Amino acid sequence: MSDARPRGFASDNSAGVHASVLAAIAAVNHGHALAYGHDPYTQEIEARVAAQFGDRARAFFVFNGSAANVLSLRAACRPWQGAICAETAHVNVDECGAPESVAGVKLLTVPSADGKLTPQLAEQRIDRIGDEHVVQPRVLTVSQSTELGTVYQPAELQALAAFAHEHDLVLHVDGSRLTNAAAALGVSLGEASTAAGADVVSFGGTKNGLLGGEAVVFADPALADGFLYLRKLTLQLASKMRFVAAQFDAYLTDELWRRNAGHANAMATRLRDALVGIDRVRITRPVQANVVFASLPAEAIEPLQREFPFYTWDERAAEVRWMCAWDTTESDVDAFAGVIRRQLGASSA
Repeated sequence: MSDARPRGFASDNSAGVHASVLAAIAAVNHGHALAYGHDPYTQEIEARVAAQFGDRARAFFVFNGSAANVLSLRAACRPWQGAICAETAHVNVDECGAPESVAGVKLLTVPSADGKLTPQLAEQRIDRIGDEHVVQPRVLTVSQSTELGTVYQPAELQALAAFAHEHDLVLHVDGSRLTNAAAALGVSLGEASTAAGADVVSFGGTKNGLLGGEAVVFADPALADGFLYLRKLTLQLASKMRFVAAQFDAYLTDELWRRNAGHANAMATRLRDALVGIDRVRITRPVQANVVFASLPAEAIEPLQREFPFYTWDERAAEVRWMCAWDTTESDVDAFAGVIRRQLGASSA
């Protein structure tokens, strides 16, 4: 039974699965294949994913983004080491403490107005190095694109990578929306991450048209030492791995990832533009990827949510988040903008 409610702007996770991805899954659903990724097909697709990030890169499939992040940190850190991140980072705010409880990696947070880390901000947590009483920093972890919708330019990542390597740190990119960043920048997946110096990448697909699958990618295979065991130990080894691999087969073919992400980004830009001139609606952050942040009269939020689901980002500031997805349509955006206009009694300027 279908849901007649509008698709809404709550999350790109709310979107369905791209038809090409479903077709790829169906295409490998015949006969038997060696389990746990030991079949030739899975190994071929792992190599294709890895090649996006460098000649020496290695890729490992996992089920979800939380696991990709947790395993990346777990692989990079020893028990007394921690990860520097922005206070707004997904690993800090929306992983339910998993980096610390599962990976055993303490997060060393710094405030950041735009969701980005800089070498100057990270420097604040490079302190008491060699002091046995203090967690030692080992990783810089950044989100590309960030939770606030901002995108790191390659030069910004290069500066972070240089800082990290100067201090014997590993640069990890939480790339659950790496495709949106790469599409916005007009660059490759590698250019938005490893080519700029990132050492480990959580390469996301679930938010951009996959059924459920992510990859952990190591630019330097030495960093992947023991990862096969960590993946199994952390309950992320798929027995029927070919069905995860098939999704990435479709994802990379003809750059489906770019088409999906570029469309989502374009819909966010369309939504932002549609709201210009509506009284009492203020765009609060730059629209650089597939999300729009805005402030509204507090009393208008709940009535709007009843028609088009979305999340309140900051209740105190009456700031909301509108997320566009690969399947968001122009009519979705235009209808939502029209509802906002009617709800606030405004007209376009």
